[in-house]
Formats: sequence, C-alpha cells, structure tokens
Amino acid sequence: MKQYVLVVMLALCAAPVWADLAKAEQGDADAQFELGGMYDEGKDVPQDDAESAKWFRKAAEQGHVKAQYNLGLMYQSGQGVSKDYSQAAKWFRKAAEQGDVDAQFELGFMYIKEKNYTQSAKWLRQAADQGHANAQYNLGLMYDKGEGVPQDYSQAAKWYRQAAEQGHASPQYNLGLMYYKGKGVAQDYSQAANWYLKAAEQGDADAQFELALMYHEGRGIVQDYLQAVNWFRKAAEQGYLKAQVNLGTMYRDGKGVPKDYSQAASWYRQAASKVLQGRNTIWVLCINMDKESLKTLLKRSAFIVKPLSKAMIRRNTI
Repeated sequence: MKQYVLVVMLALCAAPVWADLAKAEQGDADAQFELGGMYDEGKDVPQDDAESAKWFRKAAEQGHVKAQYNLGLMYQSGQGVSKDYSQAAKWFRKAAEQGDVDAQFELGFMYIKEKNYTQSAKWLRQAADQGHANAQYNLGLMYDKGEGVPQDYSQAAKWYRQAAEQGHASPQYNLGLMYYKGKGVAQDYSQAANWYLKAAEQGDADAQFELALMYHEGRGIVQDYLQAVNWFRKAAEQGYLKAQVNLGTMYRDGKGVPKDYSQAASWYRQAASKVLQGRNTIWVLCINMDKESLKTLLKRSAFIVKPLSKAMIRRNTI
C-alpha cells in the first residue's frame, strides 16, 4: 500500500510538468515560458541551461515579452548559449519595445558600455519613468556628467532622489553630495548629513567617510568626535585610505578616543601600504620608524583630509 501511495504521489507531482510540456510542444507561448523557467531553476525537472534557453527562445519568437527578456539575459551571461552581446541587445530591444522595464534598463546599460549615451538615456528614461531605481540612478549620473543629455544638476538631483527614496545607497550618497555642494539643490549641510547617514548605514564607504568628516567639523550636524571615530573606523575597515589616515589622526590627537600613538601608527601603516611613492611617501616612513621619531613626525604631519572636490561618479548597479 505504501509503495502504491508513493507512486500515486510522484505521478501527481509530475502531472503539472507533463501538462506544461504538452502545451509547450503544441506552441503555447506561456507554457513554453514556464517550462524554460522550470529548466532554469531545476524545478520539478533536472536543471538544464540549454533546455531553458531552448524553451525561452520558442516563447520569445512568439512575442512573449518575459521570454525575450530572459533570453537576452542568457545571451548576456553565456548561460545555455554562447555569450553574444548583439543577440542579448536584440532580445532586450524586443522586450523593451513592448514596455518591459527590466529590458529597458538592460538595453540602456548596454549602450552606456558602448558609450552611446544618447540611446542609453532614451532607454534609461523609459525605465526610470516606470520607477526602476537603477535606471533612475544611472539617468541621474548622465545628467550629472552631461552624457547623452545636457548637463543639468537639478535633473541629476531629481533622479538621484527618486532612486534614493527607494532605499538604495549609491544614489543616497550622491544626493548627499549634491546637498553638500549645492549642486542642483540649495546647499544644505543638514540634508547632506541625512542622506550620507542613510547610505553609511548600508555600508557605503564613501558616505561613511563624508559623514565622519561632518561629525568632525560639526557641519550640518552636532560636532561629535566619538561619532567621527565610529564612521572613520567603519570606512577604514573597508580599506578606505583617507579614512585610515584620519582614524590614525584621531588616535594621534586623542579626539573621540584615548591618545594612542601605537594605534595611530597602525592605521597610518595600513594607508601607507597602499601609497608607496610620490607625495604620499611620508606615510611609508611610519612603517619602520622608532617610537620617538614617530611621535615627532605625528605631531607635525598628519591632518584631516577634506571632502572630495568632485562627485564620486559610479556606474555600479544597485
């Protein structure tokens, strides 16, 4: 009886697969798409990228928008098919022209890589208008740089804000920078600190560094050396060179932490290991210096690094 029940259960589980397969083989585009997804995920069938691409293609050729998008992704990554960016762009375009927001973003981003900024802005805008946060962020970058669109800081700030309000760190950081510099918005250090904090709490090292500087200077926020040390440390632990230098300086001066030349030297050494020549050579000297000479050097040389004079323009996806 138990074996009979098991066979029945297995048959019932397999029934949806065979139903989809039968429909797919009869040309049902939705069933072909579903079957492609099942092979992609290994759901109720062995995972098989080639079979996934096969069924996505059959659905895509019938105009199934999500199948077109998925087939584009497979050509983009070389999953189940040979990597082919022209084929990826072809299928992304077909889906994008049907209004698929993800395909519009992918197509726009491919044009960025080709430095065809006019086409990029066209497709990113269509995705951004549908609320795609990554498209909004990248469109903001294009307005910030004047790529494919006239440079317009107010438009850059607008699109950064829309992406930032969806909770993404990179546009939050860039919006904070716009407020700090008064680019496209009225200069407002309090708003700059607010947006830096949102990004910093998500681990954005640039934002952590800038927020630490604002706490150190008491600009837009109550001066607080403890908080400055906290955020310098978080950025420094991610390998952020300027934060490592500044954290060393806080230990040297005893601001927000007990004065500790050993800790100061440790952070300077970490920074020094990244810059071994040119005007930064002074930090290399800390590595093998005796204690008294190090004290003399530290008293005369370390300084708080000022905020960057230019936006950190990043194209990483969110």
